[in-house]
Amino acid sequence: MSYSIPAPINSPQRILMGPGPSDTHPRVLAALARPTVGHLDPYFLQIMDELQTMLRAVFQTSNALTLAVSGTGSLGMEACVVNLIEPGDRMLVCVNGVFGGRMSDVAARAGAQVSTLERDYGEVFGAEEIAEAVRRLHPKVVGIVHAETSTGAWQPLQEIAEVVHAGDALLLVDCVTSLAGAPVEVDGWGLDAVYSGTQKCLSCPPGLAPVTFSQRAVEAIDRRQSKIASWYLDMTMVRNYWGESRAYHHTAPINSNYGLHEALRLVLEEGLEHRFSRHRRNHEALKAGLKALGIEYSVAEGLQLPMLNSVWVPKGIDDVALRSQLLNDYGIEIGGGLGPVKGRTLRIGLMGEASTARNVLLFLAALERCLLDQGLRLDCGAGVAAANAKYRNGE
Repeated sequence: MSYSIPAPINSPQRILMGPGPSDTHPRVLAALARPTVGHLDPYFLQIMDELQTMLRAVFQTSNALTLAVSGTGSLGMEACVVNLIEPGDRMLVCVNGVFGGRMSDVAARAGAQVSTLERDYGEVFGAEEIAEAVRRLHPKVVGIVHAETSTGAWQPLQEIAEVVHAGDALLLVDCVTSLAGAPVEVDGWGLDAVYSGTQKCLSCPPGLAPVTFSQRAVEAIDRRQSKIASWYLDMTMVRNYWGESRAYHHTAPINSNYGLHEALRLVLEEGLEHRFSRHRRNHEALKAGLKALGIEYSVAEGLQLPMLNSVWVPKGIDDVALRSQLLNDYGIEIGGGLGPVKGRTLRIGLMGEASTARNVLLFLAALERCLLDQGLRLDCGAGVAAANAKYRNGE
């Protein structure tokens, strides 16, 4: 059998302004290339301890069971669900986008009796409607998405945690897109199980899923009457690898953890409040520029994520052709809509390292050209001018 050897990898330079992954800092890329050591090497065990400390700082928690699951954000979702859910347990999942729907699917596969509370794409849930559902259904776990990547909707959590706990349930939260880009206060808000991913606002390549479990959640795991459905995700064993006993569980992705270590260092060097302000500032400038081009958000004012901007495709514009031109002519990647808004919305990411004034202004200029090429009549330069006005005024 004959074969040819492919050319070496020479990936193109992109500006990643889609729903993820985001741009990676050169320091993170350099960390990924450091020499690999063993998964029980004393040096790597030190890295694991430091990762836990930094993850607690970013999650704003003192939870002992805080670590990085060896897998992407979706595996973080499965880790939280399969550890908290036993076959027959009731789980209420709030679905207002693709990832709420995915959580419902994962829970059903884990054997939960799943009920869903549903909202249209782009909407969020109120505390009272969740409280009513909790009183009626008596779930063990309530699952909700903090930052719905498919719609750009930002879900308030503080009051929801209170009503969930009043019903003696645990609150499981998807913070894949929000962590390190907007406040996530695990202890302050009373969140019980939270998962994220490295490739969004942490600006680390995909491959790890930060998770954290409250003491209430850990106690629920320890009270289980049945084995956790996934051996790989069983926190009763994984925590022993990350804890003092260092009991072997699996071979961790060493270099991926190096990358996350450096990404977390960058987050903490910048400071959480400064980082949140940066995301907000660039979001507001982008929004001003888009408004000047006649482009409207698909999410109501006050509920728009600063790191994931979902907007309506202008009438008469082919969104596939638009995104292709942005990628091929300008090296800019953005995302299209999902589910019922496929073909109707654009998703523009300003996540982590990609959240810069440079990217905002470059994107608006390139977008204007693409819209003009499809025949849309515009006030030339209006988008960039409006964004610059926001930056000049310090808004």
